[in-house]
Amino acid sequence: MNHPTNPVADDTRTDEEYAMPSAEALLASSLALMTGYAQGCCDSHRTQMAQKIVDNLATLCQHPLLSPDFQTLLWNLHTRWTQQLHASAAVLPPQAASTQAALWHKAAEVLQ
Repeated sequence: MNHPTNPVADDTRTDEEYAMPSAEALLASSLALMTGYAQGCCDSHRTQMAQKIVDNLATLCQHPLLSPDFQTLLWNLHTRWTQQLHASAAVLPPQAASTQAALWHKAAEVLQ
């Protein structure tokens, strides 16, 4: 008998699919972004990851399913990541700072 919460027994799922409550999913994505940020090689991508981390932490700080103590911890992390984001944005050259919000990939010079 297949148990619905066991992904191994449920053959309709793949290894990359998870069913989590929203707070856990947001925490998981934040941790993945933090890992990517730490291992990142490109400053423009790191800045975008830091911005998403700050946004995720701001949302989590107010999540009703999290305890007040955990919300406080997340707010402290949010503050530190905000400082990190501002510090990394100040280090970028002027042209990189102005193109941060632009597309990640440059448009082709010639259409075929």
